[in-house]
Amino acid sequence: MKLSFKKWMVLAVAAVCSMGFQSCLDNDDNDAYYLTIPNALVTVKPTGENSFFLQLDDTTTLLPVNMTSSPFGSKEVRALTNFSEVDEPSDGYSKAVHINWIDSILTKNMAPDLGLQNDSIYGTDPVEMVGDWVTIAEDGYLTLRFRTTSSYGSKHFVNLLSTNNPENPYEVEFRHNAYGNTYGEMADGLVAFKLDSLPDTEGKTVKLKLKWNSYSGEKSAEFDYCSRKSTPASASIASERATLSLE
Repeated sequence: MKLSFKKWMVLAVAAVCSMGFQSCLDNDDNDAYYLTIPNALVTVKPTGENSFFLQLDDTTTLLPVNMTSSPFGSKEVRALTNFSEVDEPSDGYSKAVHINWIDSILTKNMAPDLGLQNDSIYGTDPVEMVGDWVTIAEDGYLTLRFRTTSSYGSKHFVNLLSTNNPENPYEVEFRHNAYGNTYGEMADGLVAFKLDSLPDTEGKTVKLKLKWNSYSGEKSAEFDYCSRKSTPASASIASERATLSLE
């Protein structure tokens, strides 16, 4: 899995231009430009062999009207997409939409605790978390945009583990193994972790604490988190593409 330059550029441009859209392009180009950037982070949920829907957040569902089957087959993945709302029947979903494009991101389960082997297997290499709109806990996932050094062809193994803190069952840590390739230019990666191995919050919103090793030492952040509510049956998680060469 090589570095996807196109996807990295889409993400980078979206991050800059979302703060000042008019400063990026002239008015005549706005409509065309709008279609090139992601306007949503979603969960792609197959409901059958030839049907699927998109979960926009904890409560909003989208029915694609221009696609019948998921481009990712039976896999449930998190994805960046650009969609347009349309005035068509939504068949019980929140909105009917036209998908202009959609691209999956790396989607993983939480990793098992390997005890004394955690450092050697999962690594302790530093990253910086990027606090933007795609760094969020929703729909039972923790999606993270992170930044680290990367050279051409290098691989990065990223995982999320429970800290097994007896005082906080919702404390997790991000692990990064660069396999010794801790040099090169800074690049961004996107990854989503399914949190269903954490205790059920039973409908309550709790604080999910994320810890990671940054370039200036250990850091942490908190997210509002509520266990995923029931949705139509969908397939198991499978890893998909990412901006860096990720595992």
